[in-house]
Amino acid sequence: MNEAKDVLRDFLAQNIEIEEGTRPENFPIEYALIYYGENHAPTTAAPERIAYAMDALLPFWSEFNVGDITQATCNSYAAFRNQSRAKGISQSTLRKELATLTAAINFCVRERKLTQTVYVPLPAKSAPKDRWLTVSEVARLLWESRKGGLNTRSYLPLFVLIALYTGARVEAILSLTWDRVDLESKRIDFQIPGRRITKKRRPKIPISSRLLPFLKYAHSRRTADNGPVIHDEGQKLIRIIRSFKAAAKRAGLTDVTPHTMRHTCATWMAQKGVSMWQIAGFLGQDVETTSRHYAHHSLDFMQDAVRSTERRK
Repeated sequence: MNEAKDVLRDFLAQNIEIEEGTRPENFPIEYALIYYGENHAPTTAAPERIAYAMDALLPFWSEFNVGDITQATCNSYAAFRNQSRAKGISQSTLRKELATLTAAINFCVRERKLTQTVYVPLPAKSAPKDRWLTVSEVARLLWESRKGGLNTRSYLPLFVLIALYTGARVEAILSLTWDRVDLESKRIDFQIPGRRITKKRRPKIPISSRLLPFLKYAHSRRTADNGPVIHDEGQKLIRIIRSFKAAAKRAGLTDVTPHTMRHTCATWMAQKGVSMWQIAGFLGQDVETTSRHYAHHSLDFMQDAVRSTERRK
């Protein structure tokens, strides 16, 4: 978390002056990222994600101009990123990083700093993962999440429970503060006041009776009335992937991520016969997306089609 913020702060501190109307072949990619980070990133819903992307992009692209972006240079970037990690980098992560580069270039065009945009080849979208956890797998994960270090034990089990019983996205959970958790009316509002509403909506949902006791206990030990619900000694967490993956590995679940909890929540609801409309509202997404990912788990999936074949003339 701090490394990404330091990288962003150090680059923005350079106060680079960018002339208007510069052509792509003369426009350093480093300048594009800095200008984007300074003038647009702070207004986004998740500036930390841009900081992490810049942390990955700058070591490779700082020697290139915008006009140098081709399929070949993007392939070289992919190879560079794979060498930087022992286990390589996923296609989805690579796509997100290059999408940040695209956004930076397009922003400079809109600001008239750059005369025209260039095409940034992105890796193909990965097929959506259908991985979800069984009850026994969740039990193992919760058990192992309590075995980390002292700090991890204080926040990881609560994160797993909130993710499981709300289906909220990781960023929404990590940015949740106690002033948006109403334990009396049993409601959680994941929308940050004043935050720009995007297609990844953050709904206000009821608190499950199974989650409520854990939230009450965590609330009794809160560091501030409007402090983060998930925290490390009072400090908001930006990422939780490392501690989550460590607990999952101990539980023998090497193919899951924090986002798997969202899939698990939705899958369990579909298996219990909850309508796609209700699941979509609970997750904060459109019905079409929900049906595409979870309809095949529903008890009623294709039952009308089956019944139609059984009708007699």
